[in-house]
Amino acid sequence: MTVGSGSRPSTHESQIGVAVESEEIHQELVSQVESTHAEVRTLVRTEHAQAQTGQAETQDEEESANLHIIVDPGCRIAIDRFHPNIRDEVKRAYLLKGPTQPRGHAFPKKNRRCVAYCFYCFLFRREAEHEKFGHDVFSKTGYDNWKNAANRGFPEHCRAVNGCHNKARKCADDFSNQRASISRKIESNTIDYEKRYEVRVTAALDIARFLIAQGHAFRGHDESATSLNKGNFLEMLDWYKKRNNEVRAAFDDWCPKNAKMTSPEIQKALTESCAKEISKVIKDEIGDNLFSVLIDESRDISIAEQMAVIVRFVNKDGMVVERFLGLKHVEDTTSNANSCSSFDDFFNYVSLIMTSASSSCKRKDKLNATHQEEILKKLETGEIFSGKGKHQRTNLVRPGETRWGSHLTTLARIETMWNSVVKVLSMIHEDERNTSRAGGLVRKMESFSFVLNMKLMLKVLRITNELSQLLQRKDQNIVQAMSLLVDVKTRLMSLRNEGWEPLLHEVKSFCTEKKIPIPNMDDSILRWGRSRLDGNLITQEHHYRVDTFLAAIDAIITEMDHRFNEVSSELLVCFSCLDPRDSFSKFDVEKIARLTEIYKEDFSDLDRSNIRDQLETFILHMRRVEQFKACHDFGSLAIQMVKSERDIAFPIVYRLIKLGLLLPVATATVERAFSAMNIIKTDLRNKMSDEWLNDLILYYIEKEIFRGLDESEVRKTFQASKNRAIDLPRPPRRPRHD
Repeated sequence: MTVGSGSRPSTHESQIGVAVESEEIHQELVSQVESTHAEVRTLVRTEHAQAQTGQAETQDEEESANLHIIVDPGCRIAIDRFHPNIRDEVKRAYLLKGPTQPRGHAFPKKNRRCVAYCFYCFLFRREAEHEKFGHDVFSKTGYDNWKNAANRGFPEHCRAVNGCHNKARKCADDFSNQRASISRKIESNTIDYEKRYEVRVTAALDIARFLIAQGHAFRGHDESATSLNKGNFLEMLDWYKKRNNEVRAAFDDWCPKNAKMTSPEIQKALTESCAKEISKVIKDEIGDNLFSVLIDESRDISIAEQMAVIVRFVNKDGMVVERFLGLKHVEDTTSNANSCSSFDDFFNYVSLIMTSASSSCKRKDKLNATHQEEILKKLETGEIFSGKGKHQRTNLVRPGETRWGSHLTTLARIETMWNSVVKVLSMIHEDERNTSRAGGLVRKMESFSFVLNMKLMLKVLRITNELSQLLQRKDQNIVQAMSLLVDVKTRLMSLRNEGWEPLLHEVKSFCTEKKIPIPNMDDSILRWGRSRLDGNLITQEHHYRVDTFLAAIDAIITEMDHRFNEVSSELLVCFSCLDPRDSFSKFDVEKIARLTEIYKEDFSDLDRSNIRDQLETFILHMRRVEQFKACHDFGSLAIQMVKSERDIAFPIVYRLIKLGLLLPVATATVERAFSAMNIIKTDLRNKMSDEWLNDLILYYIEKEIFRGLDESEVRKTFQASKNRAIDLPRPPRRPRHD
């Protein structure tokens, strides 16, 4: 679990951001970034000389400008070191991101490496006018005289009206005001012209928001004027124009050739503006609260590993909120947890069996018909009995990428439909004109090792199924989940120590029923994955019991310990003492006070000395007040405390409850992100860029925030993201009252 306090850009007048970095790391990062920037700058110059049109050049410049927008002020590249063609784009990107000002951070008092920078001086200070000693302190080298910072350093830097800071700030205001640019003075537009432009932007934004919310594609295969299907965006725009005369006039009668607001670049710019506003809302919602991060990975339709990042925090109302932050394409997703190669091969064969037996309608019909015949035979012989809801029509289920419950269903269906699956694979092998893999799959299924692996995984997945289902729930109870985790580990250890003989007996009975040969456990074989030249021989019993049975269970237990490494048994016991069920029946002052020592960074010495007295008062108050008797978990307790303002009366206890709610054990939100990814990135849209995919998933998941966005703010962000040809109209002035 990663727990920290979020920091927001501030609007303090001096706009001075503080960076804490070691000099070695700072120099290394700067050298790496500058070397990369030199390559990008050379690329921009080369493309500038070879470009036939300005479109490719502008796009590459924007990409290189956004490449080096660094949050840490101490690692930023000086503006004058950027290529002149992209300096304005770099400045605009920094202005949109805003200054970096950590709040609530305890900076060391005696450390020369803790320095401050001025945001405006970094962007707009003119070096030619200030050549005296120390002129580049706030823009390049950093200010570190903390002894006189509050009384002299910062005030003198910001005080002079004609000083460098106020000049740089004035330049920033003029740069952000597109109406003050020289091009606007030459090409002035009428108010009516700007209103028509606002209508076009609003209409394009409305269409984009609808397509994003529904997960539809924007572009079409043929977007020409004569096409019968120009894509969702253009087709919906034509529909919009037919039903709104103002929109039709703005697009058809008053639209210049270079401001139609229909190009793919405009569509992406609008969606990117929405993404920035959603991210801004999430950051404001987190504020200075503690949060935890949930990370998981899965493959998309183009076989690319995507990592989803979810942030979990407690809002001002005491409710646990999980927000999707983004999707990142990663190349290396290897885990330190142990794995078992034989079971990797086993699940690969299971996927092949699923594909071969039910990949077409004809094969599915054969499988269903064969399974129906098997059921009728068993009913006639008395092996099974009929009844309401029994022996329903079923089929093989393909396992999912992230849900282990689907693997349990798949293996259970294969076990139930064993005879039918084997017969269908045999028929496929006989009917195929060319050589197929169905015959090899039959041979693999009718082997002792396959049956043993299937029975073992069915046993393990049934033990862990309740825990998996509980972790899928969005309304998560940490105490209940961790208690069940302890029980699951206990059952797995019991299976490891005492489950081999019952499992072996079950496997032999199944093999005898299906006429599968059973090997002699005393025969010698080669160890798995070893060459015959090594001469490393083991018995069959050692291979199946040690290298298969014990290795698989040990790998699962190790994976559990690796995933829940921060949730120790002591932490579980301590948090369970705050469980409000049965009138806080498990309440223990000493165990709860122990949490302030475990989370020593979140509590001061004064808090640790006062926690016991506050807990004594807290438990008397909770058991006396009637409204707290209905609380059944941590979540309801936190909400009720905020409603009744008990979080103010018992701040230390409420902070402990929030820490308990932050423990990231649930995986439901992460898996919903992958489900949204499969909806948006389909077979027909498998070549979309990672940035485009990230923006679309952000809108699709955070629909509540997306629908509540202020369109005027989105339009302002869109307008400020680039130097547009036309300005949005000024807002109407408020009437003056004498």
